[in-house]
Amino acid sequence: MSVTGVCQVCETREAEYVCHRCGAAVCSVHFDQDEGLCVHCADPDGNSDVFAEGDDVPEFR
Repeated sequence: MSVTGVCQVCETREAEYVCHRCGAAVCSVHFDQDEGLCVHCADPDGNSDVFAEGDDVPEFR
């Protein structure tokens, strides 16, 4: 299957993978190849920082 568009996590990198659980199109940084899951599905409790260095992280006030 071909994946087109931008990563649904960082919204900057080109999407290369599709999460096997939720169907999100994600880049290689936000995809766990061993599990076949996006970072959100691989860590549903949110214990890991899903943003990589260089990502434009939104500020919450």
